[in-house]
Amino acid sequence: MPHAPSRPIFTVAALREFEARHAAAEPPLMERAGAAAVAPALELIGTDGAPPLIICGPGNNGGDGFVLARLLRERGLAPVVVFAGSEERLPEDAHRALSRYRDAGGTLAGATIPPGRYTLAVDALFGIGLQRPLEGPHAELVARMNGLDCPRLALDIPSGLCADTGRVLGAALRAERTATFIALKPGLLTLDGPDHCGSIDVCGLGLDAGSEATGRTATPQLFAGRLRPRPRNSHKGMMGSAAILGGAAGMAGAALLAGRAALKLGAGRVFVGLLDVDAPAVDFVQPELMLRRPQEILASGLATALAAGPGLGQSGEAMALLRQAIAAPLPLLLDADALNLLAARPVLAAKLRRREAPTLLTPHPLEAARLLGSDAASVQADRLGAALALARKFAAVVVLKGCGSVIAAPGGRWFINESGNPGMASAGMGDVLSGLALALLAQGWEAEAAALCAVHLHGLAADLLAGGGVGPAGLAAGETIDAARRLFNAWTAA
Repeated sequence: MPHAPSRPIFTVAALREFEARHAAAEPPLMERAGAAAVAPALELIGTDGAPPLIICGPGNNGGDGFVLARLLRERGLAPVVVFAGSEERLPEDAHRALSRYRDAGGTLAGATIPPGRYTLAVDALFGIGLQRPLEGPHAELVARMNGLDCPRLALDIPSGLCADTGRVLGAALRAERTATFIALKPGLLTLDGPDHCGSIDVCGLGLDAGSEATGRTATPQLFAGRLRPRPRNSHKGMMGSAAILGGAAGMAGAALLAGRAALKLGAGRVFVGLLDVDAPAVDFVQPELMLRRPQEILASGLATALAAGPGLGQSGEAMALLRQAIAAPLPLLLDADALNLLAARPVLAAKLRRREAPTLLTPHPLEAARLLGSDAASVQADRLGAALALARKFAAVVVLKGCGSVIAAPGGRWFINESGNPGMASAGMGDVLSGLALALLAQGWEAEAAALCAVHLHGLAADLLAGGGVGPAGLAAGETIDAARRLFNAWTAA
């Protein structure tokens, strides 16, 4: 089946280098950007006769706005243009764009938004270069735009949003739509970005940025070569054996959720090693799971991939199991308490780095902070940087979970996932993700492909359920398992 293409993502530094190589392009990039914004602007403009409003800032983002204003005038519209800057300090290209707008009969309305009705508000105040918090008149302009009773279109990125991290810098525009130029930026897709960008139009400006990007969106295109129908002559031994170590007292459900997810994403056999000695001998919801004592599973040598962490706890027995798991010559997934134990023991972390078999870590921000010796706020302030740092530190593929989950590989490749919804903010979702990824590892998938598929598939499963009224409020982790199975089988059936 055809899959949505994976789209390139550029950090600000990488984009600046790319732009510099095309600085002599004709038409100039600013002209192309303003022209590319015309179509989304016209789609948002209403028919009530009110004018569009364009807020232009003191840099090149303002220049994009002046180009758009001129082109809208050429289409018979009369935009109200507010300029919050100094003409003398405008960059050369932006100054030229302002002059051409004036030559076309355009005027400036001053530095504040005139009272009245508007059919559209275009944010061309600050672009991707903003690094400091918005304050004073600029913050007031953003607040005024957010309060207008009309759609808001951001050019390149909503003003006040950090393009590299998705952090709100003091205040930020909330747009219904964003026309971003050349390629996506991390801040559009992670942390606060999705709450401020609305729908995103990627305007390539006639440039091919795909071959130069180190970051991409996670889509099935990236692992399509693995999505094949099973041969008719299949047996369970061909589908791998997944083993899960966890389920301490009071937390058996975490390990069972992971096991159920692994089973339903195709692992031939799933062993669940529960630390809780009082746990039942059978999972009556999913009796196909083979419940064992953890040491029995490790001694059997039957597993083809191993996960440690769901409900593991931090006891001495948990620590001993983690040591054995790291020493095992198998693809290994670590989550939850396995990560917390790892963070407190540098010697064990060094052993993890030296593993020859693939390793996949799936921390949430607080777990990531412990692994980095930092705090959750710092991790969230630079999610991409944190994921890449973890991948380098542990020589592992890393999934930093959250809004716009970041997948990072030790060699510097990185990806951001766009699927999923707020319904996934509920207990057990991480356990299900671990089970999905473990099933793929057990079936022979490489760690990077397994992470990409599991993260994207899990988010799509939650989206499928929410679209059918099961969530986002009240969406339970276990409900995503069958939805993920249905989607995965549709992918592999073609």
